[in-house]
Amino acid sequence: MRITTAIFSAALLAPALLLPVHAEVDVEALKSLSVGEHRSADNRARNEYRHPVRTLTWLGIEPDMTVVEIWPGGGWYAEILAPYLRDSGQYHGAGFVIDAPDTSDYRKRITNNFAAKLAANPAKYDKVRLAPIGAPDSYLPVPAASADAVLTFRNVHNWVKGEFEQEMFDSFFAMLKPGGVLGVVEHRAEVNTSLETMKTSGYVTDAYVQQLALKAGFVLGGASAINANPADNHNHPAGVWTLPPSLRLKDENRAKYLAIGESDRMTLKFIKPAK
Repeated sequence: MRITTAIFSAALLAPALLLPVHAEVDVEALKSLSVGEHRSADNRARNEYRHPVRTLTWLGIEPDMTVVEIWPGGGWYAEILAPYLRDSGQYHGAGFVIDAPDTSDYRKRITNNFAAKLAANPAKYDKVRLAPIGAPDSYLPVPAASADAVLTFRNVHNWVKGEFEQEMFDSFFAMLKPGGVLGVVEHRAEVNTSLETMKTSGYVTDAYVQQLALKAGFVLGGASAINANPADNHNHPAGVWTLPPSLRLKDENRAKYLAIGESDRMTLKFIKPAK
């Protein structure tokens, strides 16, 4: 099976009038939090590759929104989002389902470490709410139509591998208010990459992500090159994990992969239409 490039007409783009009215994006607050002392030096260093201020600004994440981050992992983005939303909005971390029989020890450890991280810094994270999302049947971590934005960073390949990607996108649609925003950042595969290769490489085609979102009911609100990396040719011995930060091959060609940097990533915005 091959996923071909999708062509979307201007009619699919969400009109600005569908978007709910909020306070403006506080760019200075995002900048300050992205380099804050509550973040480790390693996490701050990754700003160079993950462009959090530009990404969140482009997605229109405003400080009074209710935002659900999907599978926040160790909390790289939560370190910015949770304090940014603390006073006027609400941050929800929708993490791994850890009570499923096949949940890995790795995911259990990540989940426990994230909870401990939040508990250790109440000044930043005391208002965070946590709930699981994912297979086999946990697909509504917040009430239906309660979120202004749902965000996912570098996760879609995991759902493709687990074969529950459509269920996840359907759940994002259910969580969002009409006019709400779904923001997706994902490792970008070459056009026409097969689904089987997506399952093993960690890269997903732009067209397939758009197909999942449109099938769920979204319209395309825009695409950005903020997280693009033209030095990444998407073809590495250990898939996307060959590159930093994973560097799965360890010292083998390490300088080469460090020079490439982190993966080439799509940045997409989808809108739940107003009823």
